[in-house]
Amino acid sequence: MTHQVHAFEPPERFVAGTVGPPGERTFFLQARGGGRVVSVALEKVQVSLLAEKLEELLTEAQRRFGVELPELPATGTADNDPLDTPVDEEFRVGTLGLAFDVDTSTVVIEAIAAGETEVEVALGEDDDDDDDDDVVEPDEDLDRLRVRLTPQETRRFIERARRVVNAGRQPCPLCGQPLDPAGHLCPRHNGYHR
Repeated sequence: MTHQVHAFEPPERFVAGTVGPPGERTFFLQARGGGRVVSVALEKVQVSLLAEKLEELLTEAQRRFGVELPELPATGTADNDPLDTPVDEEFRVGTLGLAFDVDTSTVVIEAIAAGETEVEVALGEDDDDDDDDDVVEPDEDLDRLRVRLTPQETRRFIERARRVVNAGRQPCPLCGQPLDPAGHLCPRHNGYHR
């Protein structure tokens, strides 16, 4: 079976979003451009790690290559619109890859479909260092979503991704686990409802 590479270089819009009520949300990365909309499902922790690693990548690009980083986006310019509908899942993400293209001063994000044996999330920077020989390359026969963003667009993506992750259920003040609307069995209260 042939694999598909959904490339948006650059996209009209690239966001992280959710479908469903808190506690039952499904997380998506969604790219739109050229009359196409592609949505891929992933885990909340993957969205959180992606935002964190993108921030690190921008900082490293500034340090190593002198890339001028934009200021944090103003609150009035934030993309708070819902995901484009219909949200049709193309695939579930198994691996996320990040790179900084020095020639074009853009960030490349690649979401690769989970393979049959895929279990872990891999996030890393693509530098020019060839001393890491134990890096396992994802199967070339897997579907991919590839997006190329400017540092400004990357910063907007990071801010929205963080808002989406933090918009879920509130954590229990004692144990940190998410509170359900019907209550929560807190281990700090020896299993009594809170």
